[in-house]
Amino acid sequence: MSFFKELFQTTIQFLIVIIFIFFSTSHAKNFEKYDKADYISDYISGVLLFNQEKYEDSSKYLKKLDGLEKNHFAFTSRYLYSLVNSGEFNQAYNYSKKIEKKKKDTFESNIIIGIKYLKNSRLDLAKNYFLKAEQKKSELVFNNFIIRYLNIWSNLNYLDLNRATQSIEELGSRFNNLNRIQKAFLHCYYNSPILDKTFNDLLSDEKVDFSRYNYFYANYLFKSGNSKKAKNIINNSIEQFPRNLLLNQYKIDIQNSKKISSFDCRNEKHVIAEILYIAANGLAAQSVYTLSTFYLNLAKYLNSEFKAFDILMAENFYNLKDFVSAKKIYKNLSNVGTAYNWHSMKQISRILTLEKKEKEALKLLKSAYENLPYKGIYETFDYGEFLKNNKKFEKSIKFYTKVIESINSQHPLYPKATDSRGVAYERIGEWNKAEKDLLSSLKARPEQAYVINYLAYSWIEKGIKIEKSLKMLEKANKIKSNDPYIIDSLGWALFKLERYKESKDYIQLALRLMPADPIVNDHFGDVLWKNGNKIQARYYWNYVLGLDATEKDLRKKIQIKLIEGL
Repeated sequence: MSFFKELFQTTIQFLIVIIFIFFSTSHAKNFEKYDKADYISDYISGVLLFNQEKYEDSSKYLKKLDGLEKNHFAFTSRYLYSLVNSGEFNQAYNYSKKIEKKKKDTFESNIIIGIKYLKNSRLDLAKNYFLKAEQKKSELVFNNFIIRYLNIWSNLNYLDLNRATQSIEELGSRFNNLNRIQKAFLHCYYNSPILDKTFNDLLSDEKVDFSRYNYFYANYLFKSGNSKKAKNIINNSIEQFPRNLLLNQYKIDIQNSKKISSFDCRNEKHVIAEILYIAANGLAAQSVYTLSTFYLNLAKYLNSEFKAFDILMAENFYNLKDFVSAKKIYKNLSNVGTAYNWHSMKQISRILTLEKKEKEALKLLKSAYENLPYKGIYETFDYGEFLKNNKKFEKSIKFYTKVIESINSQHPLYPKATDSRGVAYERIGEWNKAEKDLLSSLKARPEQAYVINYLAYSWIEKGIKIEKSLKMLEKANKIKSNDPYIIDSLGWALFKLERYKESKDYIQLALRLMPADPIVNDHFGDVLWKNGNKIQARYYWNYVLGLDATEKDLRKKIQIKLIEGL
């Protein structure tokens, strides 16, 4: 975060404190305790850290403001989120019970207490607090749906399958896919005679990716003694979803006769944990990380053995650029099993690369790949991708070739592998091989906008097939509209065809979408020059020289242009 942005947020939070708390005439006496510099500083620090998703640090400041919840509702929610999101569930529970006595309970505090009782198998008490949470009504509609699911699952002691199913249906169709998942779990919970049909109906849906639930179905069958059918389901689902980490690890566990005990669909705690995970996953997809992490920690509290939850937790930290926390989780996951180990090592290596520790990253993933007991085409492809992304182009070609020689052109990995190998060949100057691979990739899958762009731009830079490149780029622009790289390539093709006015419009649009890109700025300088705007052209060329991302070759070309022009 920049200094000015942080200063701005600090100022805003300070004004909120002053206006709404410390100078409130209606509550002035209640806030005499907090009308001191230290308390104001603690509040501002706590809120700032909370807004930056630094929950552990935030909670340390907010806990100093004991009693503020009496007149400041937002404080309670922030403090509870900070405690749960930093893993301090028992503290969150104790604080929730404390504010309950003061009749200051909230939606969040009632969920926390309910989860605590659920964990201890006190379902009646859990249900009472989930009902209280539902009555509080959250501002988010999604929260209100989730709490209603929790109410149903905590009340199954008093419901049969028909009534439980009816309760799910009464929630309406707004979250229909989530309803379908719950119905499948209900049939599993009650050991229904139509359980197989229910799961098959769910898993056969071609419009929605329910691949995760192959695991839950297979897990039920395996624990019921039908290991053969369980293995068939896992094997078939992996053929369709080869990247699914949960399925791949489960397959390895079954093969190694590892004890499978992390999920039981006849355990309310486990099913509710999965509901909370679904909520967390949906919120993370919308970048609502505070609430996502809250639900995810509740899920982990209910079923701490289900390591699949930790994958989302690590991804949340990664997206928040909290690399220390993400690496810590990935390191722990690396000990769970082979599939988790490979995934974790890839992610840690990716983080190390972002931290400018390329040598350490390369060494780590090389060791992880060499130690794999089985090196499949996806693991080999991933390793090749990592090498290519770290500019080890010649080495990456070796691994792409292994993949390409192991599959046919109909395989879903073929267009990706040929594209990637083509890029690697181009970067080491072997254009004939690069062109052949890129064309093979497009033959296998013609609608790849970025492959079209790469091939066409390469032709343009070589001064060949420019008319053909322009037509290809127009197609790519229809497939991926408003993509700055494709728009810039389109403008550059027009530039090479000496259609300078049209070229300017496209490159200017690309510049608006990607204002700090060295190549786009260089192109815009060139097109300005050709349109007679030579002073402005030099401005943009000079700007490129000031960008850290500008490569040495481009710097040399621009320095010549600044002296000689085009």
